[in-house]
Amino acid sequence: MGANNGKQYGSEGKGSSSISSDISSSTDHTPTKAPKNVATTEGLDSSTRTLSTPSPGLILPSKSSSLSSPALSSNGHETNSSSSSSAPAETVAVVHQQPGSHTRSRQSKSHHHAPIDLLPDHALLQIFSHLPTNQLCRCARVCRRWYNLAWDPRLWSTVRLTGELLHADRAIRVLTHRLCQDTPNVCLTLETVVVSGCKRLTDRGLHVVAQCCPELRRLEVAGCYNISNEAVFEVVSRCPNLEYLNLSGCSKVTCISLTQEASLQLSPLHGQQISIHYLDMTDCFSLEDEGLRTIASHCPRLTHLYLRRCTRLTDEAMRHLALHCPSIRELSLSDCRLVGDFGLREVARLEGCLRYLSVAHCTRITDVGMRYVARYCPRLRYLNARGCEGLTDHGLGHLARSCPKLKSLDVGKCPLVSDSGLEQLALYCQGLRRVSLRACESVTGRGLRALAANCCELQLLNVQECEVSPEALRFVRRHCRRCVIEHTNPAFY
Repeated sequence: MGANNGKQYGSEGKGSSSISSDISSSTDHTPTKAPKNVATTEGLDSSTRTLSTPSPGLILPSKSSSLSSPALSSNGHETNSSSSSSAPAETVAVVHQQPGSHTRSRQSKSHHHAPIDLLPDHALLQIFSHLPTNQLCRCARVCRRWYNLAWDPRLWSTVRLTGELLHADRAIRVLTHRLCQDTPNVCLTLETVVVSGCKRLTDRGLHVVAQCCPELRRLEVAGCYNISNEAVFEVVSRCPNLEYLNLSGCSKVTCISLTQEASLQLSPLHGQQISIHYLDMTDCFSLEDEGLRTIASHCPRLTHLYLRRCTRLTDEAMRHLALHCPSIRELSLSDCRLVGDFGLREVARLEGCLRYLSVAHCTRITDVGMRYVARYCPRLRYLNARGCEGLTDHGLGHLARSCPKLKSLDVGKCPLVSDSGLEQLALYCQGLRRVSLRACESVTGRGLRALAANCCELQLLNVQECEVSPEALRFVRRHCRRCVIEHTNPAFY
């Protein structure tokens, strides 16, 4: 740092130091710089050592933290040498400036700047805007100028904290306290908080977020399994602008509502609604039909909902979802094994809105449920039916004829899907770009040739564990030059 910006920032520096220590990793330490004009015996090269032994008056023990005045060697020249290692403690030699050179050196230092100090404030702010939260806190400890720039409110619209061992509650408390200095008790600039994977995050940390961040729009706490319904209630009730909520892996969360009493959870309080558009509750194992009913009634604006591996949900939950959330565009029910054809019929009531649907490994779904999807969801772009063993060529034909805009299809591990279904798919869905047929035992080269001849935009084809010939794979490669073929046939290369 230059002389103008190199001073540490008194009391403010202490604040940022504590923040950095809370957020930074415990194994990441910045080495302490050696005092200027002081040379240790370990850091000296043999070529710089003097041949004569310095005067004992010029030797100071290394414990001394302040050196009052520089010294000269016995021959009148500047020296960087120290005594040999005969003394038990490390020693340092004090170096004197030459007479008359002290003033010139000070003047030259006053005009010296580190290259980064020559950058204007707006350039440094642009650099700081690309730093993660912990590195930004470290920058605030460098000097007064950097402190002021690092805490510019424009840099703090997002806070991202990571690390299983991070004391997330304390880090959030310290950060919000500092960001509330200009606007007491609230952080008006903070809109995104990401603490995914911070396993030590508890309800106390989210309570601070709810109290101090009224403008919060995005919250990600994936993998924070200590979070409960009470903390989620605090956030959604105090942050009216919240649109994006990721609770995946929060196994204690069973509902999201604006009321704490269980008896009032079925209807929104005084007509109030939660403005969440995106909700991810993957691996929320405790979520049941009643909880999803409460979520649907309080969050009618949902457009993206992910319920992967919520194994307690049944067809009844799908009925409430279709009733209260008519705007859902993306829905994932992967591994919800209690959801069957009746539930898929309720999902199809979303009609023209649905673009993305995943029912992978929902083993109760058959051609009957797929027919409902085909009839009422003509704008479907993505379908994942991997592992739905009841799906046959008949259901695939209904889907192909009714959903001509389909771009991505996964019917892997559907043993009843064969070449006949692929031929209908190739005839009606010529815009297909991604197809997975992994472990479809009935698929042969005939179906692949039909796909390749009609779906020229194909970009990915997965035929792993399928009995297809190398000639069929070469045919696909010739007709779909941009297609990546994933296979397990050693004869094709």
